[in-house]
Amino acid sequence: MELGLHVGYWSAGPPPTAAEAVIAAERLGFESVWTAEAYGSDCLTPLAWWGSATDWITLGTNILQMAARTPTATAMAALTLDHLSAGRFVLGLGASGPQVVEGWYGSAYPRPLARTREYVDIVRKVWARDKPVSFDGDFYTLPYPGGAGLGKALKSTVHPLRTDIPIHLAAEGPKNVALAAEIADGWLPLFFSPRADGFYREALAEGFDRPGARRTPADFQVSATVPVIVDDDVERAADRVRPMLALYIGGMGAKEANFHNQVFVRLGYEEACVRIQELFLNGQRQDAAAAVPTALVEDVALVGPAGKVREELARWEQTVVDTLIVSGGPDSLEAIARVVRG
Repeated sequence: MELGLHVGYWSAGPPPTAAEAVIAAERLGFESVWTAEAYGSDCLTPLAWWGSATDWITLGTNILQMAARTPTATAMAALTLDHLSAGRFVLGLGASGPQVVEGWYGSAYPRPLARTREYVDIVRKVWARDKPVSFDGDFYTLPYPGGAGLGKALKSTVHPLRTDIPIHLAAEGPKNVALAAEIADGWLPLFFSPRADGFYREALAEGFDRPGARRTPADFQVSATVPVIVDDDVERAADRVRPMLALYIGGMGAKEANFHNQVFVRLGYEEACVRIQELFLNGQRQDAAAAVPTALVEDVALVGPAGKVREELARWEQTVVDTLIVSGGPDSLEAIARVVRG
């Protein structure tokens, strides 16, 4: 089981120990470092800035929101970062949700799977650089058919260092997970539970079995974001995870369209999810966090004494997950590395 570091997206400002954590992750032998974006900091600038202090660790976006950039802009950023990092970049993409896509970016959200398929296709056309890029889809048309009427199919002036830069897709629902297995090189689950491993194996298998699938289970990467809190007190450890879970279950999405919430409903926590969402949307965030059951935390996180974490890690090692993406400062990364590696 490999380890990755998730720096995430910023809250009010840059995480104070992020630069040191990235350097520590490479020193500790972590396989990858990931950055994210929501509607504040972007994911590319911090990755380039902090990644420039590293030598070999993989640098990935988890995730870059597709609505934030046209496919060609994303392809340009990816081939630029891949050159600057000497071939260490991984492009992690995600559709986000309707509140952010329509509220922040001013784009339509419906049919995200079909949109993702077109987006990835165009990105790969740019990297292939075998001819000028043209595309006639339901969501993207290159060159643009209107405007001044002077649009021209173009080919990147920059020769990509790699024409097969890995693309990983963030996905939570079964259809999106299947799409990742079909068209991508990896999957980035945000909330994974070993109890749901069979459910996700079926979804992945559907994608791998489709005609023209890009990968097989043997060469497909699954990198799951998993909170790991090593603490002798289980409840104290769980308390450090509860606010984040309450945010995603209760507030990351509209009441009637919260995909994160549905992950936990499928795990059997429907009653708790209703309560958490109700409290969160009423502005009672501390109460919402307190309403997150310890069992729910333990389903998607590794929390508690070192021995307990090691014992529960065995369940994760039997799943489709290849890499645990964890968070923390340099000291906590040391502790996590010691526990995970025994």
